[in-house]
Amino acid sequence: MEQLDKKRIDSKLERVLTPREIVAELDKYIIGQDEAKKIVAIALRNRWRRQQVASELREEIMPNNIIMIGPTGVGKTEIARRLARLVNAPFVKVEATKYTEVGYVGRDVESMVRDLMERAVIMVRQERTNEKIEEAKKAVEERILDVLIPPIKKGVSFDTTNQSDVESSGQTREKLREMLRQGVFDDKVIEIDMQTETTSPLQIFGPFGMDDVNMSLQDLMGQIMPKRTVRRKMTVSEAKINLLKEESEKLIDMEDVVREANYRVEHMGIVFIDEIDKIASSDTRSSGLDVSREGVQRDLLPIVEGTTVNTRYGPVKTDHILFIASGAFHVSKPSDLIPELQGRFPIRVELDSLTEDDFVKILTLPENALIKQYKALLEAEGVQLEFEPEAIREVASIAAKVNDEVMNIGARRLHTIMTTLLEDVLFNTPDNISNKKITVTLEMVQKQLSDVVADTDLSKYIL
Repeated sequence: MEQLDKKRIDSKLERVLTPREIVAELDKYIIGQDEAKKIVAIALRNRWRRQQVASELREEIMPNNIIMIGPTGVGKTEIARRLARLVNAPFVKVEATKYTEVGYVGRDVESMVRDLMERAVIMVRQERTNEKIEEAKKAVEERILDVLIPPIKKGVSFDTTNQSDVESSGQTREKLREMLRQGVFDDKVIEIDMQTETTSPLQIFGPFGMDDVNMSLQDLMGQIMPKRTVRRKMTVSEAKINLLKEESEKLIDMEDVVREANYRVEHMGIVFIDEIDKIASSDTRSSGLDVSREGVQRDLLPIVEGTTVNTRYGPVKTDHILFIASGAFHVSKPSDLIPELQGRFPIRVELDSLTEDDFVKILTLPENALIKQYKALLEAEGVQLEFEPEAIREVASIAAKVNDEVMNIGARRLHTIMTTLLEDVLFNTPDNISNKKITVTLEMVQKQLSDVVADTDLSKYIL
């Protein structure tokens, strides 16, 4: 079992990444924040290291949960999201302010684990579907061919006079198969039997957690009540798409999917808790609001410490899930969290505010840089979009200035500024078919954004 677990954790990575390689991958999408990248890279590598330890000690090695401190828009969420994608790990982002203390209306903290398990099941099921896709396509072909040329039913008989008819039908079927693959029948309308989901008429409306109870009831009713078949008219091309999902599901072993999903959640799952500073009590006086905040923290404590949460797919242990919390901590401090919860987040890293130079890099360097995105959007119209270096620098300068004077929302400011800058270009491009190249110059940036930047009240409204 120990060797099997090692192989399973290694199989999720094409190769085990070193901390330096993890940072190099994060650098492709996130500018700066070197200390935060280093910390999460170590945390990720430690998960693999733990799997190499003897089983007796392995269970005692707990993940070092992390608190990221920094203003909005500096890359906290993106670091966690990219980290999960690197190792194909289940990931869920939640907001601490959405949860309420047990006994109050709202979401209970255990729902974050249920959400994580749901994501893992979807992830594994998709992987299994991709593995079985060719087999499913063949089954779809057979079902469509059965409609186009129904198979000859052979009864119990010693008469061999119909043997030639069977052979002829088989030859015709193979010819039709080739035509089907070439798309000859794509526009032909056929009638085909399809399964429909059986929905439970039972609906429960109540306080927190009832959505999960309702889903479990629907699952139970779906198992008890057989699926109905409905004959539908559709084109062959539509049938290929609709039947592919149905046939894929028949080939998937859901028990195996759930087992694998449970393993990934318990050993590789990452929960990102945003706005944790909003549930910290900034005052020692126990007002009603502070008591409620402390109640959420106390409900969160056993989840982070390690407990078992019941989900629609069975129990899930949270002992080795990696929790990454984040918050701006403008009003409160990490030390305002209850001591027990502070102890479960031993690693703290402060992220830097973004500068004008950072904005220039964010606009141009990452693989998903904003300028690359807008270029790709306009290429769809057959238009080439170019930016002069001075124009990029001016956009970065304006973003830094507005962040200082209005509100610091980090790199998200670039989205609003770029939208305002390119508003007319995006609107007029489809009609101006003669202009196949657009160059954004320094003068254009100053003209489009000067009034907005000069008027602080207008900046607050637009940017």
